[in-house]
Amino acid sequence: MAAADELAFHEFEEATNLLAETPGAATTSRSDQLTSPGHVAVAVGSGSSYGAEDPEEEEGDRTALLQEEKPQPGFWTFGYYQSFFDVDTSQVLDRIKGSLLPRPGHNFVRHHLRNRPDLYGPFWICATLAFVLAVTGNLTLVLAQRRDPSIHYSPQFHKVTVAGITIYCYSWLVPLALWGFLRWRQGVRERVGPYSFLETVCVYGYSLFVFIPTVVLWLIPVPWLQWLFGALALALSAAGLVLTLWPVVREDTRLVAAALLSTVVLLHALLAMGCKPLPPEQVAPPAHVTSVVLHTQLPPTVARSVATS
Repeated sequence: MAAADELAFHEFEEATNLLAETPGAATTSRSDQLTSPGHVAVAVGSGSSYGAEDPEEEEGDRTALLQEEKPQPGFWTFGYYQSFFDVDTSQVLDRIKGSLLPRPGHNFVRHHLRNRPDLYGPFWICATLAFVLAVTGNLTLVLAQRRDPSIHYSPQFHKVTVAGITIYCYSWLVPLALWGFLRWRQGVRERVGPYSFLETVCVYGYSLFVFIPTVVLWLIPVPWLQWLFGALALALSAAGLVLTLWPVVREDTRLVAAALLSTVVLLHALLAMGCKPLPPEQVAPPAHVTSVVLHTQLPPTVARSVATS
C-alpha cells in the first residue's frame, strides 16, 4: 500500500517538475489503452492544441502564397490587358445604370467601379455609338428623300470611320488630358487626389451610353423634340461627370475647380452637338442646286457640253 502511494506521489512530483520547467504547459488525464487509469500526462504547448492548424486556414495561406509567387504579366502581353475585360453582365449593367441615374453623394467610381475599372464597357459603348451615328445619319437622308424627291441620297459609309475616330479620340484623349492635369495639381496641392487613368477612361466611356438611345430618338423629324432629347441626354451625362469629379477637385481652389468642371461640360456639349444629325438640306443639296453650281463654276464651253449630254 505504501509502495503504491510512493509511486503516485512520485508521478505527481515529476509532473510538478515539468510544469515548473514549462509554465505554458497543461496537464491532461487520459484513460485509454496506452495509459493506465489515473496516469498523468503533460502536454507542452502555448495553447490548447499544440501544432494543430485549421485545414481551411492552411488552404487559404497556400493560395495566398501561390498568388504572391505568380509573376505579373508584362505591359505588352495579352494577359496584362485581360484583367481589364474581366467583368460579367451584371457588373456592366450596374455601371450603365449608375451612369444613367447620377445622384448627389453617389460617386460612380466608389459605388460602381470599386477599384476595378474595365475597358469592356467603354470599348463597346463607343463602338455602338459610332455605328448608330452612321446608320441614323444615312436613315435621315433616306427619310428626307421620301418627303422631298429633290434630295438625292447616296450611301455615306465614311460616316462610320469619322464617327469612330471622333468618339474614340474623345473618350481617350480627354481623360488623358484630365488625368494629367489633376496629377499636376496634386503636386501643387497635396490634398488633390486624382483617379487613375483607367478609372477616368471608364467614367467617360460609360457616360456616353446615354447618347445611344438619344441618337435613335433623333430620327423623329420634330426639331424641338430633337433638341429636348439632346438637352436631357447632355444633362444626365454631364451631371454624372461633374458629380464624379467633384470629390477630386473640391480640395483645389474655387477658380481651378470651376474652370475645370466648366471645360468638362463644354467639351461634352460639343460632342453632343457633333452627334446631332444635320438637316437633310444641309447634307445633300437638291439636284437642281447641284446643276446650277456646276454650270456656274465650269467654263461656258464645258457647261454647254455637259448640258447637251
